[in-house]
Amino acid sequence: MSLSVSITAIPGIPDIQDGDDLAAVLGDCMEQAGLVPQAGDILCIAQKVFSKAEGCIIPLSTVTPSAEAIKYGEELNKDPRKVEIVLRESTRVVRAFRRPDQVSGTMICEHRLGFISANAAVDESNFGEEDAAMVLPTDPDASCARIQQAFAERFGVQTGVVMTDTFGRPWRLGQINVAIGLSKVPATIQEQGNLDAWGRPLMVTEPALADEIAAASGLVVRKNGKTPAVLLRGLEWQPTDSRGADIIRKKQEDMFR
Repeated sequence: MSLSVSITAIPGIPDIQDGDDLAAVLGDCMEQAGLVPQAGDILCIAQKVFSKAEGCIIPLSTVTPSAEAIKYGEELNKDPRKVEIVLRESTRVVRAFRRPDQVSGTMICEHRLGFISANAAVDESNFGEEDAAMVLPTDPDASCARIQQAFAERFGVQTGVVMTDTFGRPWRLGQINVAIGLSKVPATIQEQGNLDAWGRPLMVTEPALADEIAAASGLVVRKNGKTPAVLLRGLEWQPTDSRGADIIRKKQEDMFR
């Protein structure tokens, strides 16, 4: 059990460009900051830098909206080109609404990766381009694995990698960082069958470790701080062949779909 964990934003990370070697950039910045990776470290990296390095930015001028996108655009007062990108990234629209106090409405969508999020995680902020939209990497787990493998080769230690994104929550105000891609870090810790402090068997306890790690990284990151990567050190965990999808509730168990 970990009694103390350090959470450190990695300083000096430059603006990432399409084609950059993200593992090399992060490794250089960590060395320069005296944060050479150690065995058991976990890197939490914001989705945006992955998307920038992998060229996941779509100029709106290249998008022709469909009739469905135009319809949603009119109802929600949204650019139909952005709506078209949202629809392309989604398997279905769960709900679309615009409150009287909103300039533009929101689409709650099931993303092609399986999770439910606002606007299918399509974003227009904090990546330095006008009239463009950013989408998630094609395979977040593979993106994380490349960082993990590169660090193992460069530093000779096994680390974990979590790709984070910011989600709202249906029954609570505010946003929080969650895990959307993993390499080696367990998605959850299955405590079922273990005993509590009074010797009673745990029946359903399953901490969402990856999301807890992602949320913790948000404590040292600011939207305007240009610190898209965070180092967690001191956490006890066992490497596993995990995936971001492992933390998504199965449809047959979802009482709210």
